[in-house]
Amino acid sequence: MADFISQDLHFYIVLLLLPGTLAMLAFTSRSPDSILLAALGLLLVTGILTPAEALIGFSNQGLVTIAVLYAVVGGLSETGAVAWVSRWVLGSPGNSRLAQFQLLLPATVLSAFVNNSPVVAMFTSAVQNWCKRSAFQPSQLLLPLSYISILGGTCTLIGTSTNLVVDGMMRQEGLAGFELFDLAWVGVPLVLVGGIYLVLVGPWLLPKREGAVESFDNVREYLVEMLVKPDCELVGQTVQDAGLRNLPGLFLVEIDRQGELLTAISPTMQIYGGDRLVFAGAVESVVELRRIRGLEVATNQAFKLKGNIRQRRLFEAVISSESPAVGFSIREARFRHRYNAAVLSVARNGRRMHGKLGDIVLKAGDTLLLEAQKGFMFKYGNSREFLLVSRLENANGVQHEKAPVALGLLIGMLGLVLADILDLLQAALLTAGLMRLTGCMNLDAARKNIDYRVLLTIACAFGLGAAIQKVGLADLIAQQALALSGGDAFFLLIAIYLTTVLLTETITNNAAAIVMFPIALSAAESLGVSVTPFAVAVMVAASASFVTPIGYQTNLMVQGPGGYHFGDYVRLGLPLSILVAITALWVIPNVWAF
Repeated sequence: MADFISQDLHFYIVLLLLPGTLAMLAFTSRSPDSILLAALGLLLVTGILTPAEALIGFSNQGLVTIAVLYAVVGGLSETGAVAWVSRWVLGSPGNSRLAQFQLLLPATVLSAFVNNSPVVAMFTSAVQNWCKRSAFQPSQLLLPLSYISILGGTCTLIGTSTNLVVDGMMRQEGLAGFELFDLAWVGVPLVLVGGIYLVLVGPWLLPKREGAVESFDNVREYLVEMLVKPDCELVGQTVQDAGLRNLPGLFLVEIDRQGELLTAISPTMQIYGGDRLVFAGAVESVVELRRIRGLEVATNQAFKLKGNIRQRRLFEAVISSESPAVGFSIREARFRHRYNAAVLSVARNGRRMHGKLGDIVLKAGDTLLLEAQKGFMFKYGNSREFLLVSRLENANGVQHEKAPVALGLLIGMLGLVLADILDLLQAALLTAGLMRLTGCMNLDAARKNIDYRVLLTIACAFGLGAAIQKVGLADLIAQQALALSGGDAFFLLIAIYLTTVLLTETITNNAAAIVMFPIALSAAESLGVSVTPFAVAVMVAASASFVTPIGYQTNLMVQGPGGYHFGDYVRLGLPLSILVAITALWVIPNVWAF
């Protein structure tokens, strides 16, 4: 088929394919990776791209670096390092403005070195707990968290995948790339301007609204006992300062201290090593308790399970009428010996069961919260003994003792890059390997943390960008932009920036960058000026998605927990987008001359 299509027709196919692809990305519910994969397939079938040209994105250094950094960040998440840092830095602010400052500063620093998504995910959970114990509302904090993480990512080469993508495209063109902190010249001013705006103006524009958290009465409730180990991060803190007074979906019922049962728990009561904390609440919140360093399930059964904690998962299992355990207490049924699973709690008719756990007599229909080896679902998922077995998301064991090692390896990686001993890809590969060898991350965790759909989207978008350049469409658009700018490099920079912002608000940030970079390159070459300031403009503008929830993944992540509507993004994000544009367009040409 490709042999019968002329070169002129190639141009018109790409001319129609580009806006068609962008429209589908912006206005359909189809995933970006499937849309761009279909576009790449069409480019291959029509002969516009050769197989080597179509697959060039899969060998791009920036793409490979992003994949490896996903694994590195996975090590930080699996050891609880990011969660530990987030809880340690938040503190107990006295008012909402101070709360914003205490949240935005560490989020900015972390986002400069760690992919934005896990940072926002970790802080979102911490902020929800924080708001419950401090009487703040998540809607006042979570959208600024997303915005500042985006701005923090512009400060370094590894802060966001967009920077790495554009850097990789520059290197493929034989141009000099960027060093780790080169982008700080524009990123730091953007953080300062954006941070001041969010702290001073944000509270006036943000809604005061509850997040989309399930009602406590409409979820399965469990009674779970947690043991405070001597090295737990909560030791020495009061119940209030530790954030245990009113956790989302959880309530601290009592404390068992050396056999003495404390039921009247005041906010000023201090927590000691060896305490057994009894919580009542929703299963999703029980998962979060296991992520606090030094806080472990207190039932003795859990400690007798075969295998290490990294291999254990939380499951919910509904007892069937054919189960041999029905009519017997958990102890009499020898549940742990029979299933190699520890019963952590029992819910009946959606309500928690009181009393000593081992003495609870099981009935058909009881829902058990279990800790078991990860193969439990495979072994018993279709068993007649259980009506339903489901694994809880994000319920993997966390090796908190490895958190310092993971943080040390991240710092070492940055040091190697800064000292120019290794390039970023080499340092990231070494760090990922060391995280595997030191036990910070296993292969399952590494595979789980790599977002293959994002990588596929980026790789396919490279093919679309190559086609735009190959058929001459990039040159044509660049010539039109030159004509509109009157041949002035600064006005051309403004046009490139604004077009990229428009694209990133409607399609993915990486796709916007990949589409715009060839156009920026052609325009700079036609004008006979350096492409570097235009590349920086594309990097910043592709990340500067503040007006819609769909342009950047973190904006979408906070929508539910913050209870945000589309208008909230426009109200807070549009002025921020204008401020960022003015700042960037002033700084970029003054740092990177045309």
